[in-house]
Amino acid sequence: MPASAKPSIADLRDRIRRLENGAAHNWPALPFGIEEIDRRLPGGGLALGCLHEVAGGGSGAIDGAAAAAFAAGIAARTEGQVMWCLTKADLFPPGIADAGLGPERLLRVVVDDDKALLLSMEEGLRHGSLSAVVGEVMRLDMTASRRLQLAAESTGTMGIALRRWRREVDAADFGQPTASRTKWRVTEVPPETLPVNGVARGRWLLELLRVQGAECADFYVEACDEQGSVAPSPVLADRSATTGYGAGRASA
Repeated sequence: MPASAKPSIADLRDRIRRLENGAAHNWPALPFGIEEIDRRLPGGGLALGCLHEVAGGGSGAIDGAAAAAFAAGIAARTEGQVMWCLTKADLFPPGIADAGLGPERLLRVVVDDDKALLLSMEEGLRHGSLSAVVGEVMRLDMTASRRLQLAAESTGTMGIALRRWRREVDAADFGQPTASRTKWRVTEVPPETLPVNGVARGRWLLELLRVQGAECADFYVEACDEQGSVAPSPVLADRSATTGYGAGRASA
């Protein structure tokens, strides 16, 4: 083989990296716009063309709603139609719209069980005309998640597995390994006391439990605004020394 035809060390390293990450394409990333978060994510944001997992910090409705709003905000910041798959017709459109995902962009698909939901997600990810596919799924194993990851890679559509459980005992499944690129847990944090009665912007603890190629971390943020963007929580960020704001942990 002539010297000019031999792959360079950089080319070989790039091939190895892509094989290790399971990425067939170098899809761009969707940044959060918060330096503390984006610098901990390979590519400076959430990778498009990949599967990501989101769950509430507890089995209650409040944390579940926070997780759904977080997922909606991510999907809202992509450009295009978003398919939302679920097994119960209990999606709250006003709450999703408050996180930036209006009804004009939302396609709801209601199916009978998780098996049909995973198939719907895979078809949506492979279609190529959607910017994101969200699926409210209870169980997700390595085989199913790998199929979703490969489907997302093929088109550049972002996949979000919104883990939702009807019983607390089922939440243990979230600890099982999957092929998702990142895994997030969202917990509602009590808002600061207001001097007058009113409604404050929600606050969340975001736990980045798994990310390929980087360390995990925790972040305190203000909930999604009408553009789907989160913001650093000024009150909680000031207490970073005692709360562990942005503190790294061993990657899962």
